Amino acid sequence: MKSVIVIPARYGASRFPGKSLARIQGRPMIQWVWEAACKSRLTEQVVVATDDDRIADVAAKFGADVVMTKKSHRSGTDRIAEVADKVPSQLYINVQGDEPLLSPSAVDDLIRAMMESPRVPIGTLAHRIESEAEWLSPEVVKVVCNRHQEALYFSRSPLPFQRAFDANARLLRHVGIYAFRARALAHFVSLKPSALEMAESLEQLRALENGMVIQVIETKYRCLGVDTPADLARVETTLRRQAKVPATRKAKRKKK
Repeated sequence: MKSVIVIPARYGASRFPGKSLARIQGRPMIQWVWEAACKSRLTEQVVVATDDDRIADVAAKFGADVVMTKKSHRSGTDRIAEVADKVPSQLYINVQGDEPLLSPSAVDDLIRAMMESPRVPIGTLAHRIESEAEWLSPEVVKVVCNRHQEALYFSRSPLPFQRAFDANARLLRHVGIYAFRARALAHFVSLKPSALEMAESLEQLRALENGMVIQVIETKYRCLGVDTPADLARVETTLRRQAKVPATRKAKRKKK
């Protein structure tokens, strides 16, 4: 099964304009995402989809396949649907352009799950919620599933309701990486925005309101997306911390 990773990237993000080109250790963020996506073992192509010449020029310089898309698209999914008209594939993976610490193995887990369940139209990822603050935060999207790991609902509210937070309960945080079969992608973007989608500002609810199944694959990957300059600083701190770990381990081995 051919799969293509598409990274939608626009310049005019309301909270952080130009964030796709923001520098992380000397490289633009979109390059970090692209390089991680290229490490997927189960995809044949990685495409940057943008409506901005500045992003397109930078992406082309570091070697990415770039597809220019319309400025009128309301979401990254609409942008991916335009790519699908130009780049044939059976499976399209939507990877956000603001996740520089993307896990290639998590992407492969999603692709593998879609390969093993050919009737599932849409797949996505989720990981366990570890703290009450995470569960309560409206910035954290929660998901509840049925017995078949199909999404029942996504919400910014604490979900499901608990009288007291229980860290041992199976509470899931949605990770915004999606896999669409080509037909499901075309159908999804043909639908009008739904009432719940607009209320929660979560486009995946459009799929559920229209009877489309979303399979949820649990992962240990905890995304660290960049919505603000403060998020960018957290990413840089994480990278510095990760760089120190191998050095510390080497020092311990030498002592032995």
